[in-house]
Amino acid sequence: MFIMLAWIVCALAAVSQIHPPTEKITLLPSQDGRPSALVIISSSGETVLDQPFRSASIARGGQVNTTSDEAAAIQSRYGTTLAALPQRAAAFLVYFDTATDVLVPESAARLARIQQDLAGRPAPEIMVIGHTDSVDTPAYNDTLSLKRAETVKAMLVEAGIAPERIGAAGRGERELLIPTKNGVAEPKNRRVEIRVR
Repeated sequence: MFIMLAWIVCALAAVSQIHPPTEKITLLPSQDGRPSALVIISSSGETVLDQPFRSASIARGGQVNTTSDEAAAIQSRYGTTLAALPQRAAAFLVYFDTATDVLVPESAARLARIQQDLAGRPAPEIMVIGHTDSVDTPAYNDTLSLKRAETVKAMLVEAGIAPERIGAAGRGERELLIPTKNGVAEPKNRRVEIRVR
């Protein structure tokens, strides 16, 4: 038995010398459509993958060979693995009327699309963060920003997202998106950020 096992180990070692194992790296398209790239540094130099579905095979000695695949071929080869990956993080912004927790009409329409996106995620972790502009006192703005966050949280719960998956916080006027002096009404600062993991 020992001789047979030793022969199998030697045979595997010989095969691995004839066909050394390789690593394969494939650049997938970014979720938001922006260009991306990957630099592979090996003993034979640098190789850049800067096109979606471009692949590099790296041999044990460091040699790199590149090829291009079609999206369908990548899906066929790695579909099970790709399906098991968690969805990427996302961030959304919605805006409010002055001194209220009422969404502006464009944001009300956008929130419906955001709710659909979130409903398609199996177990989202969501943080809703309210903000204000610099009009009124810091204490008032802290209260208003939390009220805005709680309003958006309630809308997400109404859409079917479990309340325990949503955290809410208010930042008042401390994190202005558009820096302003005190007392300036800036619509982009009257917002709620919805961060999803």
